[in-house]
Amino acid sequence: MESFDVVVVGARCAGSALATFLARAGMRVCLIDKATFPSETPSTHVLQPRGVAILDELGALEPLLVHSAAQLDRFSVVIDDIRIDGALDDRYTHPGLNVRRTILDQTLQHIARNAGAEVRTRCRMTGVRRFGERVIGVDTAGGPLDAGLVVGADGRGSVVAESVGARKYLVKPAGRIPVWGYFATGPHEPRLRIARKGNLAFLASPTDSGLYMATVAVDHRDAHDFHRDREANFYNAIRAWPELDAIVDGAERDGPLRVMANWHSYFREAAGPGWVLVGDAGHFKDFTPGQGISDALCQAKALSVAISASSDSPTARDEALKRWWQRRDRSSYDMYWYAMQMAPPGAPSPLVTELLRRIANDPDGAATLLHVINRDLPSTKLFTTSRLLAAACTALLHPGQRRSTFAEIGRHLSTEIDKLRARLRAS
Repeated sequence: MESFDVVVVGARCAGSALATFLARAGMRVCLIDKATFPSETPSTHVLQPRGVAILDELGALEPLLVHSAAQLDRFSVVIDDIRIDGALDDRYTHPGLNVRRTILDQTLQHIARNAGAEVRTRCRMTGVRRFGERVIGVDTAGGPLDAGLVVGADGRGSVVAESVGARKYLVKPAGRIPVWGYFATGPHEPRLRIARKGNLAFLASPTDSGLYMATVAVDHRDAHDFHRDREANFYNAIRAWPELDAIVDGAERDGPLRVMANWHSYFREAAGPGWVLVGDAGHFKDFTPGQGISDALCQAKALSVAISASSDSPTARDEALKRWWQRRDRSSYDMYWYAMQMAPPGAPSPLVTELLRRIANDPDGAATLLHVINRDLPSTKLFTTSRLLAAACTALLHPGQRRSTFAEIGRHLSTEIDKLRARLRAS
C-alpha cells in the first residue's frame, strides 16, 4: 500500500498551495483531485494584494502574468449616486489580480509537482480510512492511500468533511446569486468595480487573455424569475449600470453565462485526529468582496507552518491543528459579517447609503476601505461609532425612512451581538 506523510484532497488553489509548501518542507505529499485540468469551478476569481503576495512566494505570479492575468491597482465602489474611488499606494507590495481558475489552478498544480508533490488528477476519493477514531488515509477509486494526515481542500461540497462528520456552524443563507460572463473587450484599465444600483449588485474587472468579467448579483428572492430568461435579464441588468454597460456593450461574450446557484456562508469544524480542512472546505463567505482565493492561499501558508512544526507526534499535531483552526476562526469573523453587509438582499438601506456617503466624503475613506478589504484593518475602522451615529441621525430625519432605519439599526446591533458571541466561543 502506498504511504505518504500528507494526502491533500483537492488540487485547486488551497490544496495545490499547501502541497507546495509542505513538499518544500521535505514532506512526502500526494495531491489528488477527481477533476481533469484545466477546468472551471464556480468563482469570481478576484485576488486581494495579500493573496497575490502568497502567489509570488509560491513562484506562481510570474507564470500567471505570462498568461496575461490582469493586475488591479484601482477600485471603485458605487451605490446609486455615491462613488468611492481609490488606488493602491506604495504601502502595498503587490497589486490585486484577476485570473480565471482554468489558468490559476493548473499553474499552481505545476508548481506543486515541481516542488516534489505527487499530483494525481482524475483520482476520486471515496472515503477516509480509520484506525479507531484517527484518520489514517483515504480510499480512492484507484486504491487506498495511507497518510499521517489527510487534508480536505475539496471545496464547499467537501467529501473529506462529510466523511469525518465535520459540523457546520454560524451558517447564514445566501443573500444574492451571482451570474457572470466574460467579454472580449481587449486590455482595460486595471480597476475593480463593485456597485449597487437599486435591487441589483455588480462585481466587475478585467481578467486574463484580454477578457472582462462582468457579474450581476441578483437578490435570491428574484433569482427564480431572473433565470426564466437569464440571457435577456442579464443584459437588462448590465444596462442598469451605464458605466459597466459602456465597457462590455458590443463585445463578444466568451462562452455561456456562469451561475453559482447553491451556496451559503458557513464555518466548519476544521480539525480532528488525523485530518484538517482548508479553504472553502472549512469556511465560505459571501463573494462580494472577493476574499475566497486570498483566504485559501493565506490559510494554506499558515496551515503548512502548523503541520511542519508539529510532526513529532500525532498528539502534538492534533493540538497544533486545533490551535490553527481557532486562529482561522478568530481572523475570519470580521470579514465574514462584513462580506454579508456589502451586498445584502434588497435595495441599499437609508442607513447604509448615509454611511457610505460619509466614507466617500472622508479624504482617507477610500484608503481605509482598501485596507479593510485587504484585511489590514478591521471593519470597525471603516464603520466607526461616530459615522454610524451620524448616518443614523441623518436617515432618521426623513419621516418616510424611520421605520426602515430603525430596522437596519436593529440588524446592525444583532450582527454585533453575533460577532461577540462568536469571539467568546472561540476564546
